[in-house]
Amino acid sequence: MDQAESRSTTAEALREHVARLAGDIGERNVFRPGALAAAADYIEATWRAQGYTVTRQWYQVDGVRCANLEITCPGGSRPEQILLLGAHYDTVRGCPGANDNGSGVATLLELSRLFALSVPAITVKFVAFVNEEPPFFMTENQGSRVYAKAARGRGDEIRLMVSLETIGYYSDEPGSQIYPPLFRLFYPNCGNFLAFVSNLRSRRLMRHVTAVFRTESDFPLEHVATSSLVPGVSWSDHRSFWKEGFRAFMVTDTAFYRYRHYHCPGDTPDQLSYQELERVTNGLYRTFKLLARQGRLI
Repeated sequence: MDQAESRSTTAEALREHVARLAGDIGERNVFRPGALAAAADYIEATWRAQGYTVTRQWYQVDGVRCANLEITCPGGSRPEQILLLGAHYDTVRGCPGANDNGSGVATLLELSRLFALSVPAITVKFVAFVNEEPPFFMTENQGSRVYAKAARGRGDEIRLMVSLETIGYYSDEPGSQIYPPLFRLFYPNCGNFLAFVSNLRSRRLMRHVTAVFRTESDFPLEHVATSSLVPGVSWSDHRSFWKEGFRAFMVTDTAFYRYRHYHCPGDTPDQLSYQELERVTNGLYRTFKLLARQGRLI
């Protein structure tokens, strides 16, 4: 048993990260460069305190120097194979971004902390992406687009990329979950579940991870592999990796299909469901730890 075997995160640790990002720092993007830099510095300081060496991938957008941040938990027996876990740390204009995407970054930071004492078979990379939100989404200036193109150019063997996107809100209230047309016929009407969302090319790996998660956590989970034309399916950093031919999927609470404060000033730290986020994060950790130890990402 490795030293991280029985480790877990807490709701309070996750709340602290979200409060720092969405409360103390608040709206963070290239239009508020000081706040964007403060968020990057917080992530880097957290990772350094966990014992990692942080690499910044610098580039300039609209005269603002900004960066993706990356750390690596090296693999033992198959280090060339990579599991990449990512979350964007910027926000849309006018939004403090507690759920979108303080929740994803909080989980990323706790996953890296839990992995710090692990010895995986394959390499696990953690990346905090910049400039996911409009007006940079789906452009060459999106941080994950910059990263994915560079990774393809280096020949990185990314077996799977997982985007942690808006994962902090859950409700047991009937009717709290809505869907695109027809989806409501197949999925619950309560927004109390986590969702894995992939394109058709990534569906086999996504289903494999789904099966592992269900053995490692009793948190409700739904999954779908469908066309990227369905609104929301490609609306995060996994899309950048699809563009470069990598397999990837999104982990989400379904964002605007459930969360009424999506891209609004009301997306504040007090709106999140931290006890549920704790269960989600611990389930994801156990899932990714097992996958990284087994190295079954083919």
